[in-house]
Amino acid sequence: MNEPIPLARPELGPREEELLLEVVRSGSLSLGPKLEQFEHDFSDWIGGGAYAVAVSSGTAALHLAVRAKGFSAGNEVITSPLSFIASTNCLLYEGATPVFCDIDPVTLNLDPEPVAAAVTENTAGLLPVHIFGYPADLPAFGKIASDRGIGMIEDACQALGAVDRTGHKIGTDGNIATFAFYANKQMTTGEGGMLITPDREVAEGVESERNQGRAPDMNLIDHDRVGFNYRLSDLHAAIGIAQLERLDEMLNARENVAALYRERLTQLGAEPAGEEEHHDIVLPCENHGDERRSWFVFVLQLPAGADREAVIASLAQNGIASKAYLPCIHLMPPYRERFGFVGGEFPVAERVADRSLALPFFTSMTESQVDRVCTALGEALGLQP
Repeated sequence: MNEPIPLARPELGPREEELLLEVVRSGSLSLGPKLEQFEHDFSDWIGGGAYAVAVSSGTAALHLAVRAKGFSAGNEVITSPLSFIASTNCLLYEGATPVFCDIDPVTLNLDPEPVAAAVTENTAGLLPVHIFGYPADLPAFGKIASDRGIGMIEDACQALGAVDRTGHKIGTDGNIATFAFYANKQMTTGEGGMLITPDREVAEGVESERNQGRAPDMNLIDHDRVGFNYRLSDLHAAIGIAQLERLDEMLNARENVAALYRERLTQLGAEPAGEEEHHDIVLPCENHGDERRSWFVFVLQLPAGADREAVIASLAQNGIASKAYLPCIHLMPPYRERFGFVGGEFPVAERVADRSLALPFFTSMTESQVDRVCTALGEALGLQP
């Protein structure tokens, strides 16, 4: 019987074990030297002279970013309905109101045109998401933010290593940007996240708020602001240091896996986004110009009318994990019930969400595993190469 193929798998090895053992033997498990080294190494890898503040999750980074921008009750923040729910929950934590706009049908990122039309006197900011690792249109959103005098946060939790159309790594365009290191990401710390900012005062405020509002020169029980327990332990940071040492190698490996998928799925009649027919499998969009995707997941769209649950069940019978990915945030119960959203408001996002399927995707995935997944998918859909 074939070995099961998981949806994701972290890439861990002897170096992670070595650094974890160093932390265990040191007895300094939290707010120790490994945390500082991880932040320094991450800032160096990203480049651009930004300050890096490590926290307990990508969600924590988003929450602290919202606080740093001052988005709060009475403020509206424009964002995407096609994202992991944390990119919007972080607004609710501070009482801000999410305003959704539809997405571009090719990149699946927030579409700048409806965003510009949605800005009102109550709009405090924009929160574009680099969905599935493809860079959002930062020049367009930056111009909207600048022209209207509003703030911007980049949710780059899926896009570590992506490059925008100006040739800059995501996280180096002068905005607050957030990254996540969950076990299915391009690199992992198990749980963890990072906030990037070019502003030293913002970084210092975030460092305080992640640690219960305590300033660096205060003792254990002195606090000068409301804060949270959003610390990242040195155990997690040690894993992050090891992962960063070979991050470029891992990103290249993931790009190679994606290229194998494209080749095999094209043989099944799949087409790139923007070129597909109604009956085609839709592949993730190709890079455009200087833009470069960082491969987080491999999400395709099934042919219109395909029974997605039946496809998932068929793949599972062959030992292959897959997942409907992602549902629209505005149609989830907390948002339907609170804000009265209904189906049909964001037709592109809803159509994509209804057809999307995440296939197994991880750094060490082999050519034979990709072949097996694509063969099983073709059988499930009744397609032949």
